[in-house]
This record gives sequence, structure tokens and C-alpha cells, in this order.
Amino acid sequence: MVERSKKPSAIPVSPLAPTPQVSISDDNSRVIATLPSGDCLEVLLYGATIISWKSANGRENLFLSKAAKLDGSKPVRGGVPLVFPLFGPPAAGHETAKLPQHGFARSTRWEYLGKTSSESTTLSGSGGDSSVKLDFGLSDSMLPAEIRSAWNHKFNLTYSITLSTEDLETTLVVRNVETTPWDFKVLFHTYLQINDISTVSLTGLEGTAYVDKVEKGQEMSASSKPITFGGETDRVYTKVEDPYTSILEDGKKRFELVRDALTDIVVWNPWIEKAEVMSDFEPKRGYKNMLCVEAGSVNRWLTLEGGDTWEGGQTIKAL
Repeated sequence: MVERSKKPSAIPVSPLAPTPQVSISDDNSRVIATLPSGDCLEVLLYGATIISWKSANGRENLFLSKAAKLDGSKPVRGGVPLVFPLFGPPAAGHETAKLPQHGFARSTRWEYLGKTSSESTTLSGSGGDSSVKLDFGLSDSMLPAEIRSAWNHKFNLTYSITLSTEDLETTLVVRNVETTPWDFKVLFHTYLQINDISTVSLTGLEGTAYVDKVEKGQEMSASSKPITFGGETDRVYTKVEDPYTSILEDGKKRFELVRDALTDIVVWNPWIEKAEVMSDFEPKRGYKNMLCVEAGSVNRWLTLEGGDTWEGGQTIKAL
């Protein structure tokens, strides 16, 4: 054998950057996604309900009642339940009149369609992919017979939840697969985790009129001041012009919410008496540590023509 005086050196192979990890629980009830940064998301297939969203430092951003039912026996109290195709109690005389409160999306098992992660073009020193998108689907054929008979329309819903190192994005695509139109309302019923409701204020809703459900649906004039909390709050802010809503604690931004194709914001805190009578709300003084700031289109019906598609969503940044 002839010895080479100069052998070619091996080409070094750089390690691949870490990628998001997505798994399904052993009981096939939930999907868990974790970014290389440590940011983590947990979605219950019942209702496609987000029940946990943790930042890289381990801080939980969503409130989940300790008495919330996670077995599919009732909608989840906390996280981000999805409201569709109606908001609130059924409206007498409307085609949704026989549906349960807030519709069926939050109380039906969805199908997990798969994941998509951001492409990482850098190597291991970058920290890896910075986002992952989980897709879930629901169609009329997946509904229980009693729901199909109560609202006999054909539809496809695609719910995309994107976790990144900077924020959480939720997007709903609604498709009318019939030839005739039907009406719907939609809402992301987001329960935010806070330290103390007495230190919280909301900005971005100044100058917006609202319906006060605590005051029996009375229409209230717009205020020029940020919203603060000292009792039960249940308001629907309508035709919100500012796309940004900020949640502050002790004057510092804790969350920022951005809406896309959604016209309304619901602000809700049950306070003392309402929390006491809700069987699935624990601890009873947990009202101090939660605030619902819910992006949606709920004040008026949206009409979706046959064959058409509607899309809307929100992005929440935890600060």
C-alpha cells in the first residue's frame, strides 16, 4: 500500500440546533409542546383548550382553577377556552337557541392535526427553533348527535396555536362548507394569571363604549381613564379601535394583547360573591389572581356566506 504524505482531513460536522419537542400524553388527552428555550404549552384536546402557557423562566401566564374539570365532563374553568358559535346564553328565536351557553367548541373533543416548527438556519449556538405551531380541527361530523340536531350546519374549524419565545398566538379559521349562509360569534376566553387584581389596570380601551352585564346589560359611555378593579366586572367593549390592549401590574406592563379581525374585548372578574357560588372555581379567593381579557366578535352576529372562510385571532405577549 502506498502511504500518502498528506491525508485529507475529515470535514467537521456541526451539531444540529435543538428543535421544539411535541408529545401527546399517555391517555391521549392533551398535547404538550416545549421550545429549546424552555417556553412550554399544554393543550387539552377536549375543547382544544390551552390549559398552561409557561415562559422560559417557568412563570405561568394563564390562570387555571384548581377545581377545573379536565376529564371532558364540562368546559374548563381557566386557560383559553374557545367560544363558538355563540357567546353567552342562547338567544331566544335565533338558530343557536338550542345550543349550550358559549356554544360547543369548548365542550367537544378536537382532532390534533400536527405541528410545524420554525426553520432554524443557524447551528447549535443559536438556541434552536424559536416557535412551534400546533393545528387542531373540528367539523360538524365530529359533534354529538344532540348538538348537530340543535345547530344543523356544515362547517370546518381549524385552530392554530403558535408558541414562540416572545408570545402566544391563537388563530381560528371558520369555513362554511354549505351553499347557504349562517351566523356565528367567536371569542378567545383568555384567563390571565396575575399577582393581585387590586394593582392591575388596563389600557387601550379608553374612549370605547361598553355593555355592562353587571348592570343588566346597560350601555355605558366611554371613559378616558384606564380600567381598574374594585368589584365584580363583566363588560363587553364594542368596536374597539386600538388593536393593542395592555395589562399592567403596579404600573408595569405584564401582558400585551393584539387583535386581528376581532372587534370586541370582554373584561371579566367574578370577584368575591360570584367566585363563591361557582363550584369549579378554586381557590375561592383566586379571583385576586386572575383576569379575563377576551378578544372576540360577540356584540353582533357575523354572517358567513356559503363556501366562504373567515379568519381571526389574537397575539399575547408576556412581559
